[in-house]
Amino acid sequence: MLNTNKEHVVKWSVQGKIHHPIGGNYRISHDGKPMILPATGGISYNVSVGDSVFNWAGDHVEPGVSIRNENSSENAALMTFACIGNEAKIVSGDAKGKKGYVTGMHGGIDHVLIYFDEETLEDLAIDDKIMVKAYGQGLKLNNYENVHIMNIDPNLFEKLNIKEENGKLKVNVVGIVPAYLMGSGIGSKSAATDGDYDIMTADMEEIKRLGLDKLRFGDLVLLQDCDNTYGVGYLKGAVSIGIVVHSDCVKSGHGPGVTVIMTCKDDTIEGIIDENANIKNYMK
Repeated sequence: MLNTNKEHVVKWSVQGKIHHPIGGNYRISHDGKPMILPATGGISYNVSVGDSVFNWAGDHVEPGVSIRNENSSENAALMTFACIGNEAKIVSGDAKGKKGYVTGMHGGIDHVLIYFDEETLEDLAIDDKIMVKAYGQGLKLNNYENVHIMNIDPNLFEKLNIKEENGKLKVNVVGIVPAYLMGSGIGSKSAATDGDYDIMTADMEEIKRLGLDKLRFGDLVLLQDCDNTYGVGYLKGAVSIGIVVHSDCVKSGHGPGVTVIMTCKDDTIEGIIDENANIKNYMK
């Protein structure tokens, strides 16, 4: 098992309410087609972790449940400190007491995304309150000072089956994304720890050539030449590992969103292709 500072990482509470969906206006696709589509927020009853991120009649679709706070300071804490894999507990409404887990953070709209089973989704309502046991920010690998970890629950991190070999960390991923395909979010100083950035999909032939057309919500991917140590940007030789959090989008540059969980400025991290590298499999 990897040597971490897990026992010193603080676990505390953050909370949000199920956010009413936003939308209703025309959205213009990258090829100029106007359309009205379901988008972000609310409860997605038939879109879940493990499903394909493509071919939905929607835009920026978030699987499961989307929560936030209207108070900007409180929402900043929710976005920053909730981590993928954290336990989420419903604390109001008909589904009070039911539990799920965090699946990602969606920047811009500033939603934390949460998985619940289908039975629980049916009992939820807009404005129901959900508390998250925020645990993960500050996690470190004691023997790899050049590798930064963020946005992931330490218990989930330990389940990713990361192997150490000749000073390298071998991480299972479903695909490799070159830096030239990374779009919205580039240049942000905060998106690394409180949001996501997006795989561009206007060139679907290139997406298919790389096998990325098979991506699902919750898949782990390797981002080539992408440095997320202190922000979101390009750096030759850098490597990041991310988790796919929201669906494909109609606008160019806003494709499937990725929340980063690991990054380094060199080749310490290597990706091993494994079609089963999805958080739904690790959370069982």
